[in-house]
Amino acid sequence: MLKTLNIKSRTRTEFIDITDDINTIVRESGLKSGICYLYVPHTTAAITINEGADASVKRDILTALNKLVPLAGDYQHLEGNSDAHIKSSLIGVSTAILIEDSRLVVGTWQSVFFCEFDGPRHRKVFIKVI
Repeated sequence: MLKTLNIKSRTRTEFIDITDDINTIVRESGLKSGICYLYVPHTTAAITINEGADASVKRDILTALNKLVPLAGDYQHLEGNSDAHIKSSLIGVSTAILIEDSRLVVGTWQSVFFCEFDGPRHRKVFIKVI
């Protein structure tokens, strides 16, 4: 089963919690135990799992990424979004999560985040439940 989650980002960089959306797709699949594979088909976005309970964690990660890879730099890419391409490569565009009892197996504080680095845009996440 392959599903597509449509996401609309609101700012240039942001982490969007998609955990509930993914859990809904997993539950609707009827699969009790397996793997949920997430893939972001964009070169300036990513997917990650991190703490979702404290919003300051998202802010801290974005702040650190912006210091590590600033918007303005000695980049050659003409579109002006080289930083977004680099951040996407650093974070990664896919992840696999275990499924048990028709739910994602994540830690108490963990959430799944779509990472926008070149928004606002309309984006997609592909979800394969196996």
